[in-house]
Amino acid sequence: MKATLTITSRGVVTLPAKLRQTLGLKADDQLIAETVPEGLLLRPAVTLPIELYTPGREREFDRAEAELAKVLAAKPARKRRAPPATRR
Repeated sequence: MKATLTITSRGVVTLPAKLRQTLGLKADDQLIAETVPEGLLLRPAVTLPIELYTPGREREFDRAEAELAKVLAAKPARKRRAPPATRR
């Protein structure tokens, strides 16, 4: 699909609705603009949410790790079997 776009004096480019629908783009989606030998390439940017850990959240992790350590310490150690002898 080809479309002609116009750049405003502020540098804003509007993608036609049909093009946005075809590509599954919606408001606030981000695009990466890259120069290539053929001209300008626009492609969807992959953004992943991140979680910034507050001191309270870090304490939750610490408590969970302490609980796990207790559970693991309470379990009897399993004996490992020796691997079967191989013939040469």
